[in-house]
Amino acid sequence: MRATVIYGAGDVRVEQVPDAVLQEPTDALVRVVRSCICGSDLWPYGSRPATGHGDRIGHEFLGVVEDAGAEVSGLRRGDLVVAPFVWADNTCDFCREGLQTSCRHGGMWARDGVDGGQGEAVRVPQAQGTLVKLPVGEDSALLPSLLTLSDVFPTGHHCAVTAGVGPRTTVTVIGDGAVGLSAVLAAKRLGAERIILMGRHKDRTDLGREFGATDVVAERGAEGVERVRELTGGDGTHTVLECVGLRPAIETAFAVVRNGGTVSRVGAPQYPDVPADFGVFFRNITLTGGVAPARAYIEELLPDVLEGRLQPGKVFDRTVGLGQVPDGYRAMADRSALKVLIQP
Repeated sequence: MRATVIYGAGDVRVEQVPDAVLQEPTDALVRVVRSCICGSDLWPYGSRPATGHGDRIGHEFLGVVEDAGAEVSGLRRGDLVVAPFVWADNTCDFCREGLQTSCRHGGMWARDGVDGGQGEAVRVPQAQGTLVKLPVGEDSALLPSLLTLSDVFPTGHHCAVTAGVGPRTTVTVIGDGAVGLSAVLAAKRLGAERIILMGRHKDRTDLGREFGATDVVAERGAEGVERVRELTGGDGTHTVLECVGLRPAIETAFAVVRNGGTVSRVGAPQYPDVPADFGVFFRNITLTGGVAPARAYIEELLPDVLEGRLQPGKVFDRTVGLGQVPDGYRAMADRSALKVLIQP
């Protein structure tokens, strides 16, 4: 079968790889119908050392069950399913606590011999706990939005939930990428009173306004901080959702959060130290966030997507076939595409 393989920075190829096949009685074989490129895929795309062998890549996909092991129940051939960006048994103590990302028997796609999501098919370990059945057909117009349940929408939701976003809270979202826009949508869904989106790409911030942003701040650094403070009477917002992953973003977050407020960061942070000095400590700022346990949120978010109340799939602004995946990576890396949908 064909699948995406990364060899080094800027070197992504679509190659023939061994067919996905059942290996364990808890496996399912899924034919991929839609997958996509994640912003976190751009980190290895920009920095991976070159090697003579490639690694599979991709962790967001939905597809059709083609086969299942003897110990998999509740799924049958022909079911359309979405896979969270980590696989998990959904029964261990961590999973029962809603932390499937720490599953004692789980793991990550494209690691340790497990298929990546950017290919024609995937062997899904712990299929019964991992996969969520979708009550639509593979030709549904909802597929882009349903695909976001694999990662980007639950990640934005996790950011808002851990920050404590709710009615009467004010929110600053830092970043107009797909995760930031998903965080705007999540904050609106949770009833935020005011949502300030910090971003400078007009096409993206326009979508942010459609998703629920009440204000847009295009300035960065000290100017951006000053602008948010002006909008909030000098106090900043109750919560800040940091969806960029670079140190200047977390510095901005601490600068625009209200005293006693909460900063949540999600995605894949690219800095080892958090600049939380005594000044941040004295203001009683809470720092939270982390990797999103997408599996814990899918059933909660699914009805709003199925019934059309939310359309998170609008973050996809380009669709490519599997053979054009390298072009999709280039488009996202040079910011000419927000998020690329892959249709094998």
